[in-house]
Amino acid sequence: MAELPVVESAGSEGPPPGLPDSSPRYRTSGLVSRAAAQFAMGSHQGQVIGNLASAFEKDPVLARKHLERLFSPPAAAALLQQVKRFIEAQLAEYRETVRRRPDLRSDTGSDLLLPVLDALQLQMQLDTQAGRDTRIRLADCRLLTGDVRGSLALCQSLATAERGSSYPLTVLALRAICHLHAGEQALALADCQAIVEHELPHPDTCVRAMCGRGLLRLMDGKPYLAALDYITASRLRLNETAFFVKAYVPWNQRGLLYKVLQEEGEKMVRKKLCNPASGSRLRRKAVETTAHACSNKERDALGVHYLALLLLELEPTDEVSRILYADALYQLGRIEEAHKTLLVSLGMNSWCSPVLARLALLQLKKSCTGESNQLIKKILKIGDTSCLLPIMDIFKEEDRDLLQQHCHTSAMSILQNKEGDTYVKEAVAYLSLAIITSGGIDEASLLTRARCYAYLNQKKTAIFDFGTILKANPAHVHARCGRAFMYVVLNKQKEAIQDIAEALQRDQKLAIQEISSLKLEAQSLICCWLHEYCVNALTGMVDVEEKIFGEDDVNLPAIGQSLLLINGKNSTWHILYIDILIAKEMYDDALKHLQDNFGQPPNDDAAMSRHGLIQMKMKNAQLAVPNLSILAEKDNKALEFLLKYLDNKQLHTVVQIASQEAIALAKGNQQEKALKHYTLAVLASKNKAKYVRLRAACLIRLKQYERALKDLHEVVIRSTNRNSSDLVEDYCSIGHIQLLTLRDEEACANYIKALQLDQSLALTNISSRPGQFSLSQHFQRNALRNFEQQRYEEAWNAAEYGLMIDENNSELKKLKTRIKREASGCIVH
Repeated sequence: MAELPVVESAGSEGPPPGLPDSSPRYRTSGLVSRAAAQFAMGSHQGQVIGNLASAFEKDPVLARKHLERLFSPPAAAALLQQVKRFIEAQLAEYRETVRRRPDLRSDTGSDLLLPVLDALQLQMQLDTQAGRDTRIRLADCRLLTGDVRGSLALCQSLATAERGSSYPLTVLALRAICHLHAGEQALALADCQAIVEHELPHPDTCVRAMCGRGLLRLMDGKPYLAALDYITASRLRLNETAFFVKAYVPWNQRGLLYKVLQEEGEKMVRKKLCNPASGSRLRRKAVETTAHACSNKERDALGVHYLALLLLELEPTDEVSRILYADALYQLGRIEEAHKTLLVSLGMNSWCSPVLARLALLQLKKSCTGESNQLIKKILKIGDTSCLLPIMDIFKEEDRDLLQQHCHTSAMSILQNKEGDTYVKEAVAYLSLAIITSGGIDEASLLTRARCYAYLNQKKTAIFDFGTILKANPAHVHARCGRAFMYVVLNKQKEAIQDIAEALQRDQKLAIQEISSLKLEAQSLICCWLHEYCVNALTGMVDVEEKIFGEDDVNLPAIGQSLLLINGKNSTWHILYIDILIAKEMYDDALKHLQDNFGQPPNDDAAMSRHGLIQMKMKNAQLAVPNLSILAEKDNKALEFLLKYLDNKQLHTVVQIASQEAIALAKGNQQEKALKHYTLAVLASKNKAKYVRLRAACLIRLKQYERALKDLHEVVIRSTNRNSSDLVEDYCSIGHIQLLTLRDEEACANYIKALQLDQSLALTNISSRPGQFSLSQHFQRNALRNFEQQRYEEAWNAAEYGLMIDENNSELKKLKTRIKREASGCIVH
């Protein structure tokens, strides 16, 4: 116990006469006396310090006078040591409280610093030699208790007093934090930068400067630079860095800082600098790797290691930070430590997919296949396969390949040994893990999974997987055929044929094997679509914008051959192949194929017509025309298709020979054969009116009146010269056919049109058929019918044009008079 001087009535000293008990002097002396008594009895240090601090706050001069009177020099020295020990103890308790805070955003423990403020004030009264250090501590405690302005003022005073000295950095660091809390970011950054750029900064001071600058960089939108500052600080003093975040960073910024540091750590640990590409042709082109890049990777891993340690110090139970720590350990080659860290995380959360995925990979690396498979099954049970995505950028390629191969092998084993949708879905899950682990580029797993999706009737998902393969490898025939078959099921003809045609060009044999593996119904549909596509490509029936391929892009002979290889018994495919050879001007090959498959002469109309086309191409028109005419009147569309192969000169030759032959046949009363040749002439001339009229005349002779009418109507519609003599003949021909089909009224109307165009020429035609008297009789009946129905104007016109045809028709004259009398008052002319 400290020595106390003997003081008379020290414990019951009363106020001097005339001085009230509540006077400041009495209260000050009373506080000092009480502190002296407590000190002598060994009471709690905080009470002694509190009373003395209150006394000095009320009246420093009187307090010192009483202190010197009550405390001998040894006692005063003992008191000073007790104050120092109290300060150290309280600060240590405060740091421990801060370290153990359950919530990063909490400010609990700040009340422990309030007695320290009193103790520091008292220390400055008791020890004049400790002024600078004590004032720094006082400024620090003021800041930590929320008195930012008070702390800043004290720092400014200290900085002014120490200007020019060699040791101002501690004050600068504290002032920087004060500026930061006060929102004076530029001033805070200047102080932090001054410390960082100093030649020999003290480690603790440098930690504060780095942490302060890191926070400022974060607020300035530079998270990566902020993370680098905190990594540097953690490597210098991990505990001090953690304490800074919990104590000096404003509570409402700690959560953001923590999250940003975590995210930047994850980015750094996933940097791809040293992962070489494997031999797979689907691997992305590898970046050049150097020893310098690898050292950067190791340096980043070490930085992430320290950053993760800091994050775990701040939030010991955070799962993401613990995984980040394990990833950094793995990249540093500390596999066992990484394994133990992951086991700790698994103990906290046994269903954490990211932890399970990493443990599975490490178990495989340790050749513990059984344990790894159990972990993988647990991942599949959870259903969160995305947990493998981070592994792509974190684990070494050889380790990823281990996991990928294990998952692919497991899937193939299931598919080979088990049946049913349930097992296919299980295989899909394993394949998904294999694909993710490979970075989405494992074509074997993608192809197998796509086929599984097709089996499960998930067509669009299967198309996506096939498309993923083709995006990286357009020459993959299995994937192209697989996607085409899905398009067939979805009835998307254009897309299906595009893929099949491409596959046939890439590898005809393999593509045909794929098509032949389908059911006959599907094979037949695909062949029909290929046939249709080839026909469209040959004839240009599809607009350029809608074509699947340009002629330069597609190998039509290859497609034609493929159809024959799929089903060589179908004569349609042989005809198509011949057409393709003709289009490619391979006439000898076309003729040989025709003769080999259809005989000589050909035993099929379609083949015979192709024979004629080849003859035409080989400049044997006289033999070609009869063969070409075979399709006329049987399949005009097919004939039009063939005629598209001929140029204008060849078409003109066909027209001339066909028309001459038709005329000769007609004269020989072989009207059916003549009609075929007329039709060939019409099609080859592209419906020229001359040959359409000739065919119409032949049709009349064959009593095919409706077809004849259709031909003549088309000629009239297309006629551009309304004064043409041919047009007069056309109207007369139409009228004649209508008379033959008992459509008198329509016939009269067409004869009237002819008379209106050219009366003389019309009467000449009428004289030859049906004759003037006969036709006038039809006009007479038409006029009488209209008169009886009181359609006087129509009756008048019929009578007038009937008399124009036969002016001696007395009945028409009488009828005209009756019309005029009955229709008195009506305008009839």
